[in-house]
Amino acid sequence: MEQRIGSKSQPLDAAAVNPAYIPGLTSPAKAEPKDAAVEEAASEETASEEAVSEEAVVEDAAPETPVAEKAPAEPEEEATSESDSDSDSEPEPEPDPDGPVFEASDRRASIKADHSGVHLRLDDQEAEFRWDEIGAVETESPRFGKRFTITVHTPDRRWYPIEIEATARARFKEWEDQLDAVLDAYFEDGEESAP
Repeated sequence: MEQRIGSKSQPLDAAAVNPAYIPGLTSPAKAEPKDAAVEEAASEETASEEAVSEEAVVEDAAPETPVAEKAPAEPEEEATSESDSDSDSEPEPEPDPDGPVFEASDRRASIKADHSGVHLRLDDQEAEFRWDEIGAVETESPRFGKRFTITVHTPDRRWYPIEIEATARARFKEWEDQLDAVLDAYFEDGEESAP
């Protein structure tokens, strides 16, 4: 009679023991031994060396022709003409009129309000609003702290707040005055258009 050393029961691989167990799924394949990976890498290197030597033989056998020399130059000329046509088709940015401009920024956020509208940036996110897309612009200066909040409201009841950290609380009044000048110059309320 044979005797086995060790446990006679098979290990349980069920949801009661292993919460990640899903019936019907097989376990992931075991990683290859390091020796097999090294052998595959060596065989790939020799295959690539053979391909390079075959290419060198083909290049030596083929005579150079003037057509081959002109062929690479033509695509470059086409590429430059295409890039010229692309730059011609792009609209030139319109020059800034001499109206008021409001700019405020800190290390993470910035706001710029000028003739074209309001441009908000926070880290890598940006939002641009034309003046006809803006319903209201609200400012809020905190009672304590140095974070000046500007909120852009759109007619479809969305709002986009941005907080700018000021170097001093005295900047709040300066920023509000500059922003008011820009809003007075470019922002048209619905009240003016009403009869």
